[in-house]
Order: sequence, then C-alpha cells, then structure tokens
Amino acid sequence: MLTTKVYFRKTKGGNIFKTVKEHYLRDDLWCGSKICKETSNNVTNLCKQKDRECILDDEDTSAKSTFFSSPYYLVLDTNIILHQIDILSENVFYNVIILQTVLKEVQHKSPIVYKRLKEIIADVKRRFYIFVNEHHKETYVERVPGENINDRNDRAIRVATKWYNKHLNVNGHKVFVVLLTDDAENKMKAMQEDIPVYSMEEYVQSLEKSNFLLDKLSKRNFQLETEGREFFPCHLPPSELHSGIKNGIYFQGTFSASRENFLEGNVNVDGIEKSILVQGRMGLNRAIDGDIVAVELLPEDQWSIPSDIVLQDEEDTDIPDILDDEKQLNNLFNVKDTEKTPTGKIVGIIRRKWRQYCGILNPSIIQGNVKHLFIPAERKIPKVRIETRQSELLSKQRIIVAIDSWPRNSRYPLGHFVRALGNIGDKETENEVLLLEHDVPHSRFSDAVLSFLPKMPWSIPENVIAAREDLRHLDICSVDPPGCTDIDDALHCRLLPNGNYEVGVHIADVTHFIKVGTALDKEAALRGTTVYLVDKRISMIPELLSNNLCSLRENEDRLTFSCIWEMDSEANIINTKFCKSVIKSRRAMTYEEAQIKIDDVNQNDVIAESLRNLNNFAKKLKKKRMDKGALTLASPEIYLREDNETHEPIDVQVKKLRDTNFMIEEFMLLANISVAHKIFAEFPECAMLRRHPEPSQKNFEPLIKAGKNQGFVINTNSGKELAESLDKAQKEDNPYFNTMLRILATRCMLQAVYFISGMHQQNEFYHYGLASPIYTHFTSPIRRYADIIVHRLLAVCIGADVTYPELLDKQENHKLCSNLNYRNRMAQYAGRASVALNIHLFFREKVKDEEGYILFVRKNALQILIPRYGLEGTLYLNKTESSVNFIYNREDHSQSYENITFRTFDPIVVQLSLDRSNVQHEKLIFKLVKPEIPGFSVPPIKQELVEQQPISNVEINEANATEKRKSSNVLQKKQKKKKRN
Repeated sequence: MLTTKVYFRKTKGGNIFKTVKEHYLRDDLWCGSKICKETSNNVTNLCKQKDRECILDDEDTSAKSTFFSSPYYLVLDTNIILHQIDILSENVFYNVIILQTVLKEVQHKSPIVYKRLKEIIADVKRRFYIFVNEHHKETYVERVPGENINDRNDRAIRVATKWYNKHLNVNGHKVFVVLLTDDAENKMKAMQEDIPVYSMEEYVQSLEKSNFLLDKLSKRNFQLETEGREFFPCHLPPSELHSGIKNGIYFQGTFSASRENFLEGNVNVDGIEKSILVQGRMGLNRAIDGDIVAVELLPEDQWSIPSDIVLQDEEDTDIPDILDDEKQLNNLFNVKDTEKTPTGKIVGIIRRKWRQYCGILNPSIIQGNVKHLFIPAERKIPKVRIETRQSELLSKQRIIVAIDSWPRNSRYPLGHFVRALGNIGDKETENEVLLLEHDVPHSRFSDAVLSFLPKMPWSIPENVIAAREDLRHLDICSVDPPGCTDIDDALHCRLLPNGNYEVGVHIADVTHFIKVGTALDKEAALRGTTVYLVDKRISMIPELLSNNLCSLRENEDRLTFSCIWEMDSEANIINTKFCKSVIKSRRAMTYEEAQIKIDDVNQNDVIAESLRNLNNFAKKLKKKRMDKGALTLASPEIYLREDNETHEPIDVQVKKLRDTNFMIEEFMLLANISVAHKIFAEFPECAMLRRHPEPSQKNFEPLIKAGKNQGFVINTNSGKELAESLDKAQKEDNPYFNTMLRILATRCMLQAVYFISGMHQQNEFYHYGLASPIYTHFTSPIRRYADIIVHRLLAVCIGADVTYPELLDKQENHKLCSNLNYRNRMAQYAGRASVALNIHLFFREKVKDEEGYILFVRKNALQILIPRYGLEGTLYLNKTESSVNFIYNREDHSQSYENITFRTFDPIVVQLSLDRSNVQHEKLIFKLVKPEIPGFSVPPIKQELVEQQPISNVEINEANATEKRKSSNVLQKKQKKKKRN
C-alpha cells in the first residue's frame, strides 16, 4: 500500500511548488510471536511470513507478576526506556516489544541509552523484538491537525498495543500485551481504550523478589515529603533562556565545579576570555559539573574573587553560606575592582550532562529508613539522595548511582541505585571505579573487532617487503622504559661518505593492520589512546598488535614508517625523507642500559657509537629549541614498586631521568615537527595537527606572585623570557625551589590539543611549550589514534597509499579531534588517580614523617607537596579542636602564628597517615611536625626521618632537565665497578 501527502509551498517570487511525500505500508510484516507462527495456517488475519525466526515466546516469563496468571508481552513507551534503562538491563524483562516509533525517539533523544538498548536487543535470550509499526497498514497512524508530534507518537504506541492484543487473541491462545508508561495522560487514555497498562513502579512492585528492582527505579517524578522549604530559585523556562541569550541578557556556557570548595564554580563562555565566577547555593542553583547553563552577569559592584577557603560538604545539615565571610574579608583588604572576577548567577539549565557516578553509600542513622545519601568519588559532584532497601549490604561496597532530578525543595539531587562494583578497598574494585569515573573504555575487545586481526602464525608477505624500503641491514635499536612491551619507535645513526650523518626514526606501521572503516578502526578511534595505570594498561588496540606484530621487538622483522634525515655535525638538517620500510632491530634497551652503553668508554660496537652520536645530536637539537624559547617544565613523577606475589605497593621512588630519556624525546619531537610540515604542505585544509595555546597573562598571576614573594621576577611576556626567568630562579638554601616553580608554571598552562588545520588560522598553530610554529603526533601509533590519522595522511603524501573521503572531511575530523582531546585528558586524569590510589594502599598501617613544601596557602589550609611520593595533600589550619589560631594575610598569601609564618615554597615536615576509621571514605591525613607549634604539631617519628634520603642535587637537576649531568664521572666509576662485579 502507498499513502501520499501533497504539500504546496509559495516562494517569495510568487511561484508555487508542489511536494509529494510517499509513505509505504505493508500487510506482511512479521509480529515476531511464536503463537502467530503456530496458528497462522488456519487463521487468515495472522502474519503470512511463516519462515521467520520466533522472537517472542508464549511461555511464562522469568519475572512472575501478580497481575497475570498467563503469559504476557510488554510494550514500552519512549520515556520508560529513556528513564528506566537501568531496570531494563536486568535479566528479569523478557518478551518485550520495541516499536519502531519508540526506537527512533530514543535514538534521537539519547544516543547513550539507544546504544544500551541495542545491546539488550542483541541478546537473543532476552527476547526483545523490534516491530516496524510505522510501515504496518494496521498500526500506522497519521498526525491529525492540531496534534503535536509527542501526542501523535503516544497514540501510535497505543494503536500498536491494541492491535497486538487483537492479533494474538485467536484459537484459544491468549497473550496479554501490556503497555508500560509513566506518562499519566497516556496511561489514562490507554485505560479508556481498554488497553492493559501500568506504570513502571506498579509493574515492578507486582514482581516476585522486586526489592532490588525498586532501588533502581528512576526518581525523575519523585516528590519530597517535606514541601515547606525551598533551597533554590526557579530555573527560567527554555523560551525565556533562549530569548535572553539571543538578546545578550544571559550567557550560555559550561559549568565547572570547584574541587576545593563545594559552594563555588565557574561558567566557561565561548568568546569570553575570563570565566564567570558563581558562588553560594543560590548562585550555583543546582548546576552539576559539566552542565550547559545560562548565567546572568551581576552588576560590577557585586563582583567577587575566588575563595581562598578549602571547603567540603561533610555534613547533611544546613551550612551557613561561608562565602559571606569571604566578601567581608575582600572589603577589609580593599580588594580593587580591577582584581575582581566577573561574577554571576545561574538562572537556568540548558542541557544536563549527567552520567552514572561511582561512590559510596552513607546510610541513614534512622532505623528502617530507606532514604540514604550517596557520596560520589568525584569531589566536584554533590551528594545524591537515593532510596535503597539494601543499605546494610551496600554500605560496604563501591556502588554506581544515576541522578534523576533535582527539585527546588531538596538540598541534594535525587537519584537511584544502578549496581554494585565490589568491596570498598579491594584493588580491582578501586581500579574499576577510577576507570568508570574517567570514562575509560575498558571492556574486552568484541569478536567483531578481533575478527580483523591477522591469523597466527603470521609473517610479512614477500610482496609487502618488495613494495617497501628494506632497511634490515641498518643497525637500528630501541630505547624504552623497563618492562615496555609496546615498542613503537626505534632509531639509527650512521656516518655517510660525504662526512654528514644519516639519522633515522622508525615508527611501527600500525595502519598496515588497521584498515579504514573496520570494527577494529572504529574501536581504536573510540578509545583514542592507551591508558596507563600503575599496575595495568588499557590498550587502544588488541595485544596481538600492540605487544607483538606492531611492537618493534629485538631481532624480528617489523613493518615501519621511517623519517630519515641527513644532518651535518651541528645537527643542521640537510634533507628529509619519508618512506614505508621494513626493519630488524638489533637491540631493545632500557634507558638505563642505553646510558651505561653510552658512558662506558670500553664499549665501541656499532650500537654504542650510534647511541653516542644520537646523544650528541640530541643535546644540540635541544639547545636550539631552548634558544627559540622552548620551556622545560616539571611535574612530580614517581615509580611504585610492587610485591611480586600480592601486587601491593611496597616502595615509592621518584623517577630518575637520564640523558637517554631526553635523547629519545628530542628525536621524537623532531620527527613530529618534520611530519607536521609535510602533511600541512600537502593538505593545508585537513591536516591533523597539535597546538599548545599561549596562556593569558592572568593565568600566570599565581606564578608571578609566588616568584615575587621569594624575591624573583618572573617575566611572562614570551615563552623565551619565561624560560630565562625560570632558569635564573635558584635558591641555594632550598634546592627543590626551582622544581616547584616549574611545577607551578606547568599549572598555569593551557592544555595542548589536536585540531584540523582548516579550522584555524596559521598563526594559531603555534605550540607554546615547544616554541614550534607547527607540530603533530606521528611517533606513537600503537597508543594514540591521532598518530594513525597522521600516518594515513603522510602515506598519501608520499604516494604509499590512496586517500579516502573521510580523511579529507574537515567537519568529521574536527569531531574526531574533540573525542581524542577528551580521551587524552581523561587518560591523564586516570593515570594520576591510579597513582593516588596506590599511594593510599602503600600507607595502610603506616605512619611516616616526610619533608615537603608548601605549594599554595589558603585561608584555612596549606596545600603541601611531598616530593618523595609526588603527592599533594591538605594540611588544615584553625581546627576547632586546636587552641592555635592562625592569621591569614591575603596580600602576601601567608599564614602566621606568633613568630612562625608559612609562605609558598617554604619547607615543612608533615606526618602522613591513612585514616581508616570511616570504612566508607579512607583519607590521607597531613599533620604538622616541623616547624613545631605547641598544641598543634605532633611528635616526630624519628626512625622514619632517618630512613628518608634527602633529595640530591642530581635528582633535582634531572627533574628540572635544565642542566647537563654534573656527576657523569662518578656515574662512570660506578658503572665500571658494576660491570666488573
């Protein structure tokens, strides 16, 4: 059958256009029921396609409902799926009909829920059947005049449900087809039409053993019992928000909550350099980190400055708005208007960016109460009020909760329990939490992905070798961290007959194995990057590739993409060549092994000479970069040594950087820059590059103030002047001072990001940290998907491969860059969280006194850096149980008590211990040891201080990476002794 609609449209010129819309209807679409197939031979009104697979069964479902004594099917409306997907994921829902109308609405409204629904449908045991009601002649409905699209779709769902009940009521066979909806109006109309209909809550309550399902009910329509007090102002309606934004009354931006103060946050607005500060509950107005909000800018006389208070929401009681004290303090110090930050209040939510959150349950102290508070692991997220009847069991576990709504009369958002992850403190459970919290895809690779891997055993085909440059005769080697199995780069250096040198960087040719558009390619693009935790690696590509076929193993033939330079003795590049190649690495060394080989004058083999030349060239290349204004920054990096059997951390050490670390770094940088020039020259509109924007001068204010307080002028007018200022800022009495200054400088920086060349002006390509006008990522395709795209672009440039439409699609690759930037950022956060987790595990049953430094001085706390552990923590001042009252000076950011003053970068000794009194939330506690303050300091643990080794000048210089190795002679003697032994 064919239905048609004719539309007439008149143009401005007076012409009339006729549009005909056709919609095909069929009478042979399969309903999916076993009953229909068994009885269709004798009944004419049943489906004609008898050979189709039966999806819906006529047996009783696993979930027994008190509403029905015979088998039944369920039809779900759109909102049930959108809001109750966590319940639907449980293996108690079988024989479910998903209408085409509903499936399309879900796909349009929530891609995440749509993906989860498709996964459920794909499980044949669940018996979820998609019925194409929009093309069935008995179930298709046309929209009538005056009817909105939502009402039309609700009517289509009711028509399909009614048809199913009539369709399957034949020859004594009766299967009830039940509509589930939480829409009161839709439910009322269904009842008027004699359609079996229930809300999700009614249906779940009718099931046997439904308690655990009731916990998972969405609280979207839940009303608080106490209707009196309202904590927040109303959100403006969407129409008013859109009008206000259009007229410049309001600004649209992304809300970012503060980690240090739960009553504060910022709204980042596109096109405005400074973010808008929001403070207090009324100002935040129920916004949650990541939400897209509308913010109203306050008059300038009401602008404020970010709080110096470290404030966490510890109690389920009404806390007075402490920020009022901050405003009084601002007036006391006569803070100038020019120093104040644009301040506003959130007037509406444009789009919620809620997700599922990991955390712990804080059970109610009231016996029998089913309402409890959930404390998220992420400090930026507020506590969530949920209902659960399993509080005793869940209080000992990490759980996942989803937020459903946040009414004005609730201090906290309302949500529901999703699932438990495992016992609190269990290492596997905690790792799972940090992966989920940082949105790291970590499930096993699907069969579809694995199907695109080469079949083993595998060797390089002869025709592939013939099409490449055979470089297996070269003495190539790799240098990597200990235990590295995904070796994606190798180098060589040899003297040429003309007196110049040939230097080559050889990168694993991952694109030979990952073809465009395959499931393997799509999965790698989704993951974006490999994530490194302390005790595991979440690979971007399957291990057969990352650890084997693409890894440049010693003495094995491997496919590579090579960047080869001819250089003179001063590291000036004469020419550059790119080629697909085949190599055979002679040695796979660690940084330490390579350093020993370089420093040992008795080793004069080809590899040793090659490494020495590479090292000399690297120093010259680095000097050229530094002369151009490249920055050498710092961040605390540590290495945790684990017990071989228990895998618990037993020691923490600062990572040592050697010349070989910087040698590899220099050549990877040079290769990336060379490739960036090549692909941009060939593809000026669609090259994938990486830029590091220059920070605004406001970003540098903490660094400038910190340097000034210590007697140093930090010039930030350019990267070169900043680098020179940092080099000069040295203190003999505080050897770690320069490192801390560089750590602080790192935090003033913006993040480097991937971008498509055609989306920015060329003057925006600049990489501030490297002082390079153009840059990309080419050298790590095993662990970064951006490098795979760059490999494909470069292959087209040199004629080694052909292009394809997606490679040159600016818009699609712009979206890809957004995902890669997000994945890269989350991978960094996950890595840091993993270190913090293992530090906590290390401090179980331990109390240690450690030397540290003050990084920031707050109004009520000191932020402390412990170099030995690369650890930061908070030392709280002015505690209620202490008689010591510190005085905070905002002008010079100091805290003082009698004759003792704390300033940024001052050395300090603190006692570290893990507070496990609350099994829900273990905390690393910082207590002051030195300087000693009676009534506030704790006695030192002398044996721990004796065990602690002071940080040597060598380690400081290595961490800063600003000077040459000063102890090479001593190191050579040690190495010779080690060799003799």
